[in-house]
Amino acid sequence: MRKIIRQILTSRVYEAAVETSLDPAPALSAKYNNTILLKREDQQPVFSFKLRGAYNKIANLSENELSRGVIAASAGNHAQGVAFSARKLGIKAMIVMPVTTPEIKIEAVKRFGAEVVLHGNSYSEAAERATQLIEETGMTFVHPFDDELVIAGQGTVADEILRQNPGRLDAVFVPVGGGGLIAGIAAYIKMLRPEVKVIGVEPEDSDGMACSLEAGKLVSLPSVGIFADGVAVKQVGRKTYNLCKEFVDDIVRVNTDEICGGIKAIYQSTRSIVEPAGALGITGLLKYIRNSGCQGETLVAINSGANMNFERLRYVAERTLVGDSQEALFAVTIPEEPGSLKKFCHDLVGERNITEFNYRLSDRSKAHIFVGISITDSDEREQFSNELTAAGYINIDLTDNELAKTHIRYMVGGRSEEVKDERLFRFWFPETPGALVRFLDATKGRRNISLFHYRMQGGDFGRVLIGLESANGDDRELIRRLDELGYTYFEETDNPAYSLFL
Repeated sequence: MRKIIRQILTSRVYEAAVETSLDPAPALSAKYNNTILLKREDQQPVFSFKLRGAYNKIANLSENELSRGVIAASAGNHAQGVAFSARKLGIKAMIVMPVTTPEIKIEAVKRFGAEVVLHGNSYSEAAERATQLIEETGMTFVHPFDDELVIAGQGTVADEILRQNPGRLDAVFVPVGGGGLIAGIAAYIKMLRPEVKVIGVEPEDSDGMACSLEAGKLVSLPSVGIFADGVAVKQVGRKTYNLCKEFVDDIVRVNTDEICGGIKAIYQSTRSIVEPAGALGITGLLKYIRNSGCQGETLVAINSGANMNFERLRYVAERTLVGDSQEALFAVTIPEEPGSLKKFCHDLVGERNITEFNYRLSDRSKAHIFVGISITDSDEREQFSNELTAAGYINIDLTDNELAKTHIRYMVGGRSEEVKDERLFRFWFPETPGALVRFLDATKGRRNISLFHYRMQGGDFGRVLIGLESANGDDRELIRRLDELGYTYFEETDNPAYSLFL
């Protein structure tokens, strides 16, 4: 522990990085009766904390290592941190990125003068190619998180926080991917202010550190989520795990809708737009307040990065209301007769606002409506469902139904009497030319495509809904081909939203 503290205090990060501000969030503080502060790592030259660790590692290389140049595998902020650092030090840099990497990220790395090598459809494939290139070129590998000097560079964030806020401090909330940032912060804070809680925040679908700490050993996740791509790591580092096991107090898991609410909260406080991973800190902080009921505490959230694709904002805005518990989505069955809709709106919706309404005639006796209702908190969501049931309306709460929120709401009325033996799948397609062709080749001659829905959301992967029909009984062969294709997928054939609306 003393070694890493010394490395933090003697790090060279400020040759490239800047000391970022610790800004108050007055509106949030007043709303939640706590003092909430935001550590603005989005103010770095590359808009992310990753510059700290990357530069500290590279600046401490020997002259011989520097002369050979550096190499990294990354599709995001680490790539920009390494490229910026290499330019600052006047050395060569090579970044291996998946071919699925959006052009905006590729161009950002090239602007810093690094050579970009595109390889594979995932980070793991890019990392394998980087390993091969190390042997071929002799370049020095810069790990994104599991390296002492990288961890020490990220730990300078904690040094700044304690200097900028020398008074009361109850907890610091830190986004967790591979664990480099929280490992450095936790080690430093626990040495100087052991009473301060250090709490990590992970997406529910990328919770490698939480799973590892619960298991008491390193755990490799079978898959990771695609929304908060900055922390989409299947296995955390061994060094970062050991430090977190010793010094981290807790890990909070949050879902996609809650992260969208966190992005909105930061925007309202700072007028800056952070990326999903960058909003994890504030998202976990707000969830901690709601769950614990704490008041009068001083809480810090790390805004870890702001490399947000502009196209993704539409998706974020659509999901924010649910994430803030201000909207609930329901499938409601009402009589298909004159006056029934007016009765539903007058007697049950009442003073609540309808945020969304989708309907298409499909049955002469009953109507299935997809409706969004404004609510004040999660308790009102349950209350509204109970009111519907008491009034004799069959209803299904779709607020947590991913199929309904991502696809169904745009497709209501798409039922077809012609479809036979249909199975429904949600896919994560790489946002790269040829992704659909590869899918079609894999399923060619096996099943007819009976349904297709895609909407660009500005990420590395696109969310696609596909219906496949066949009367040939080739289900086992279909699943084998889908598994070989390698795209993440989920079957939704038994989802109630599918049977009601599609």
